[in-house]
Amino acid sequence: MPTTNLADGPNQRQAGFNLFLVGFLILFLELACIRWFSAKVVFLQFFTNIVLLAAFLGMSCGCLAARRTTNWLALFPGLALVTFAAVATIMALYSNWGQFAVDVGHQASPQEVFFGTEYRNPDLAKFVVPIEAIAGLFFVLIALMFVGLGQTLGRAFDAYPNRVAGYSLNIGGSLAGIVGFSLLSFAQAPPVVWFGVSCAGIVYLLYQDKALSILRLATIIIVVGFTAFYTDRSDSHDIRWSPYYAVDLNKSNGVITVNSIGHQEMMPFSERGSSYSLIHLLQKHSGGAPFKDVMIIGAGSGNDLAHALRFGVERIDAVEIDPVIQNIGIHNHPDKPYQDPRVVPHLDDGRHFLRTTERKYDLVVYALVDSLILHSGYANIRLESYLFTEQAFHDVRRVLKQDGVFVMYNYYRQGWIVQRVAEMAKQVFGCDPLVLPLPYKETLTSSEAVGFTTIIAGCNPRISTAFRDRGQFWLNSLPPENLAVNGFDKPQEKGQDKAAAQHGDWVPLAPAKLVVDNAGAKQSTSDDWPFLYVSGRLIPDLTVRSMILLGVLGLGLVYLFKPKGAWRPNNRMFFLGAAFMLLETKAVVQMALLFGSTWLVNSAVFFTALLLILAANLYVIKVPSTRLARHYAGLLALLAVSVLVPLDTFLSGGIVWRYVIPCALALGPMFFAGVIFARSFRDEANPDQAFGSNIAGSVIGGLAESCSTLLGFRYLLIVAIGFYLLSAWMPSRKG
Repeated sequence: MPTTNLADGPNQRQAGFNLFLVGFLILFLELACIRWFSAKVVFLQFFTNIVLLAAFLGMSCGCLAARRTTNWLALFPGLALVTFAAVATIMALYSNWGQFAVDVGHQASPQEVFFGTEYRNPDLAKFVVPIEAIAGLFFVLIALMFVGLGQTLGRAFDAYPNRVAGYSLNIGGSLAGIVGFSLLSFAQAPPVVWFGVSCAGIVYLLYQDKALSILRLATIIIVVGFTAFYTDRSDSHDIRWSPYYAVDLNKSNGVITVNSIGHQEMMPFSERGSSYSLIHLLQKHSGGAPFKDVMIIGAGSGNDLAHALRFGVERIDAVEIDPVIQNIGIHNHPDKPYQDPRVVPHLDDGRHFLRTTERKYDLVVYALVDSLILHSGYANIRLESYLFTEQAFHDVRRVLKQDGVFVMYNYYRQGWIVQRVAEMAKQVFGCDPLVLPLPYKETLTSSEAVGFTTIIAGCNPRISTAFRDRGQFWLNSLPPENLAVNGFDKPQEKGQDKAAAQHGDWVPLAPAKLVVDNAGAKQSTSDDWPFLYVSGRLIPDLTVRSMILLGVLGLGLVYLFKPKGAWRPNNRMFFLGAAFMLLETKAVVQMALLFGSTWLVNSAVFFTALLLILAANLYVIKVPSTRLARHYAGLLALLAVSVLVPLDTFLSGGIVWRYVIPCALALGPMFFAGVIFARSFRDEANPDQAFGSNIAGSVIGGLAESCSTLLGFRYLLIVAIGFYLLSAWMPSRKG
């Protein structure tokens, strides 16, 4: 193994620059890995916290190994090459061998539903790999990639005499990293740019350390080049990177794939997609006037718009969160719905738009809002999670006109999800919704699998009365065929033979009777517990298995990299790291609720958190006699208020009540926590070991976030309070 002579370590000036540079590189490479591995490793997009925790673990192990002679940064090129080769191998197996399946929490009868993972049945495959095994493999490989940077960080901390000033330089680098990556995300830069920037910094550090050989440089070039060429480069595919996904447009058929999972298909009105017309046909043939003002959340590439425009709407507010998918719809949809002057596109989070618009609508549509990625690596919520809560439905009710209609349609996968949504709609609107499965089912049970289902909510009785009086509604698979007939009349009554329709196939629709036989249907979702796809207040078995596996692997790596001889972790710093991770989780979810679940809000939250840490460092430098007891008291007081006050308390009112106070509650604890950390870190005898223990604690905090599906986000803060109390109880190791 390559070694480093510790006596030739960096001088103070070089150490300060390294603290800044490594702060930049770790955060930048961490974000690049979260984006790329989520897109390229099958189904890992639902477990992006794996990549985040792996980066933290690797950084922790590197700090712990700061005084070892093995140069782990020199091993980065080979480790990166092995990791990327593992990605290519697994994806080649999955793409080319139909008998290879990945089991993601047993989707035939799941405790948590993951869209897009059910298409290959593990029960019928010859070779089945559980997703937790794939997650564990990449948890270790990605962690090893970050050990070298962590080791460089630990050595720089040892060489820099002013601990707090050195930590401030490191935070400054992290701030630069998040700004740089955000700018590249805004520019929709491809992965070769992300990894090119990261590897350029690592090449510089290797050169500085006299460890840059031709072989290592060539290996790094291969790794960066791999990210450019590991994609479908045929003329029929247009691949772009939005801030959320790797978006692949198949120009030959209009199919949009994101992160290697089929997501949307642009359908010409003349050929298919009649289900998008259904609510407008029901409104028309039940005797209602055309919807004039329409909001479509999840407007995507434009299918819903193309159909709505055929039925006399006057204005459509088309809300879409992904700029690339919206752009594809604007330029590539065969019907050009976005070009119609009646369509007003909005690039925004759906819940945020609902909360902030002052317009009133005849129709609000949730149009296949099913993201295929987590909102962030810090919390187990998806981009649409805050659309399916009781408070969100109240927002919908607020923007509807008196006789307005609320429609949701999707491939919901499980009956208990449909029944949960229907029951929440009933509670909010005060009327039973209509549930229309396609194909038609007389009854829909909680425990059965379901396909495409439309849920019509609101208290406009016109459509329900038409179904009661006239029975079924007939829908043709070719949208133009539905324009000339009344679907409440059977096709054969028009002189047509249903089995031999002149064009397309006729299918019947009618409200299904809901039969509850699963407790998951009775568990409503809220802004504090926004887990629509989890069957109840529990920690799913898949999550438990993953927590145990990652915990064991993490402990093994820490043992491997710990300093030689007798050693025990720095307990105070460990618990401070675990608690702070949960503070970040709370800040991320609360800011998503206030300002939207967009990538820009995420970036702003992390940037603000780093600024607060930097401010805390400067405070400790200016006030060296800082007393920890006062800051612990302020921190615990703010956390107690956050536990006692529900999130939805601040969803209405003026600017101060609606934004300033909740932001202070979410972000304020970070300043107090930053002061406590900086004050403790300043006096530590071994800064590399202290920082390594702190980051190791962050891994435990990240695993503890999984308890949110049991406790909700408010009561998850009780765990954070417990960690902070433990940190206060633990003695510091003063130099």
